[in-house]
Amino acid sequence: MLTKSSAIVLHQIKFGDSSLIVEVLTDVWGRLSFMVRLPKTSKAKVKKQFFQPLTVLDIEFDYRQKANLQHIKDVRIALPYLSIPIDPVKSSVMLFLSEFLFHVTKGEQENRSLFNYIVTSLQWLDGSVSNYANFHLVFMMRLSRFIGFYPNLNEYEPDCYFDLRNGCFVGVAPLHSDFLEPTDASRVNQLMRMDYETMQLFKLSHTDRNRFTELALRYYRLHVPNMPELQSFKILKEVFA
Repeated sequence: MLTKSSAIVLHQIKFGDSSLIVEVLTDVWGRLSFMVRLPKTSKAKVKKQFFQPLTVLDIEFDYRQKANLQHIKDVRIALPYLSIPIDPVKSSVMLFLSEFLFHVTKGEQENRSLFNYIVTSLQWLDGSVSNYANFHLVFMMRLSRFIGFYPNLNEYEPDCYFDLRNGCFVGVAPLHSDFLEPTDASRVNQLMRMDYETMQLFKLSHTDRNRFTELALRYYRLHVPNMPELQSFKILKEVFA
């Protein structure tokens, strides 16, 4: 069935001398894998640079439900980035978030709200000129609303704990080990109050920002099966020094 869809590139690996295997999130079918053949002529419609992390594409392909790999017939960039490719800080954030999304969206079916949230967020980052150091923190925690484990913030009080398994604040430490002490629980409460428009009001040190990121990743690893440590976090730790 010939299908047109928007797609967000999550990951690519080289296959042979002139092909890529590309993982994308689409607005129509959710997660899909593609075999992409790269013609050697410079005039070809399909170009390797189209498949950089978190590039937003419009694609046309013959969808085969039982196929492990789909095949693109036509592709173009749907959201040309202006600042991200030339800004090393934004590029590092994109690398981190592409690895993050690659793991947390595995098995994701059609979820247009999730797809639109990601695209809108990427547009915001590309258009921002300053005050985006907390972008990845807001992005990660607000994403949890679209994939089913947004924290319950109603019971927060000073000196409470945060139950990572159940995503809620509690007055006494849970019997299991997956919880945050009050100091880190207060960080979660602070983190969840941020959005893209207000996050510049939260002045975080380099150490605090890395700690917030570690807490967010720990929360996701509890709720996403087999989610590994992210290699790109090592790079991100150095970005906002």
